[in-house]
Amino acid sequence: MRPWRYYLLMSSADHPLASDDRAKLQSVAAHRRGAWKIVISVVVVSVALGGLLWASTREGAEYYKYVDEVLADTTRYQGKRLRVHGDVVDGSLESDQASLRYRFRIASRAPRPPGVISAEFHGIPPDTFKAGAEVIAAGVLASDGHLQADRIETKCPSKYEAK
Repeated sequence: MRPWRYYLLMSSADHPLASDDRAKLQSVAAHRRGAWKIVISVVVVSVALGGLLWASTREGAEYYKYVDEVLADTTRYQGKRLRVHGDVVDGSLESDQASLRYRFRIASRAPRPPGVISAEFHGIPPDTFKAGAEVIAAGVLASDGHLQADRIETKCPSKYEAK
């Protein structure tokens, strides 16, 4: 038995199939080629979209550590960039308006285990940066255990939250 492709190549004089059967076989072959093109196109587009999604979420994601997590393993974080979340301790905020240098302490928020870390920031802080404010300080943890922050983010005041 010869494959059906063999019969497509033969002329009508050499082939026992009628011309309408040959047309049906050619139609089936064309349909299969079209189906494979669609399948390959869907696979290529899916892989491309998956790769874009993976690359965009990997680079853009920034997570923060809580104060107690940093204090539990300071050697792991020393010299590395990190973001620390907590509250500015009341009475700990010292500022030098002339040099734009701020020193403060960040404490864990309940229900996290208690912990306090010293931080220093040089620059213009957000308007809502004050004692008791919820902050995320981004910077490098120095070898002496204080955070040398180069960016401070504050949470919106509680007046915007539902009561």
